[in-house]
Amino acid sequence: MTNSALNVPAFAVPGRHSVVVRQAPVLTLVLALVALWYLAAVLMNFGLVRDAFEREEVPYTIGDVMLGTLQAERPLLPAPHQILRTFADGVFGYSPTSARSLVYHSTVTLSATVLGFILGAMLGCVLATLIVHSRTLQKSLLPWIICSQMVPILAVAPIVIVVLGAIGIRGLLPKSIISAYLCFFPVAIGMVKGLRSPDPIQRDLMRTWSATPSQIFCKLRWPSAVPFLFTSLKVAVTISLIGAIVGELPTGAQAGIGARLLAGSYYGQTIQIWAALLAASLLAAALVGMVTLTERWVGRRMGVRP
Repeated sequence: MTNSALNVPAFAVPGRHSVVVRQAPVLTLVLALVALWYLAAVLMNFGLVRDAFEREEVPYTIGDVMLGTLQAERPLLPAPHQILRTFADGVFGYSPTSARSLVYHSTVTLSATVLGFILGAMLGCVLATLIVHSRTLQKSLLPWIICSQMVPILAVAPIVIVVLGAIGIRGLLPKSIISAYLCFFPVAIGMVKGLRSPDPIQRDLMRTWSATPSQIFCKLRWPSAVPFLFTSLKVAVTISLIGAIVGELPTGAQAGIGARLLAGSYYGQTIQIWAALLAASLLAAALVGMVTLTERWVGRRMGVRP
């Protein structure tokens, strides 16, 4: 039967057109941002390129200058196509084990990120459990957890690196500790909220069934806290990546995204800096995607309807 026979409007039939319509606002925003980026690149690099033409004492036109702003070797703000070209060259132009490969540097940073994320998530869950079950720890420990995040990580990172280096701990672990220091906070706060989310009447009902505190925790508090946990983990995993990159800066590391940022800053390679930032952004998006997929899998196992 045709759509007309069913008296169903054409726009109500799902298909590729409806997908394009739904994605149109996102595509429009992306195109607008790219256009603004190119305009900003022309404006910021205009004086730099014009001065270069004048030093060489060659005739030039406004068009030559505008074209040069999008092709400068060391621009103040690189154009999007320059960043993408450098990123593609860093990913596909070298062996993954080469010191010039973005894949190699991303892998080094990812290792510290994942280890720090695991340590921070475990610490946050343990602290939240202790706080929920002990009013004394809630009053004494929770304020210190909040105060720990008031110290800038740029001030904490060098101290951690120097202290751990003095006792012979170097390499992956110091960066992971900095990542864990940043990412345990959202997990702890989110889990405290989640473990307290069941209604008092639900806890009272389980007590009337002679449920032990461990049974109340496993069968009521923990399932109620799972949505809060994964929401916190999505925040924590991105913060963990930031912590790993920051941990690479004070050490003058030879590998990692932080090392690429440092090298680009030392030698004025702004395109390299932006390419490394693009790699970090894609890495963060991939990590958040992995947490989201895990959340959906756990939800299906718990019987959550899609």
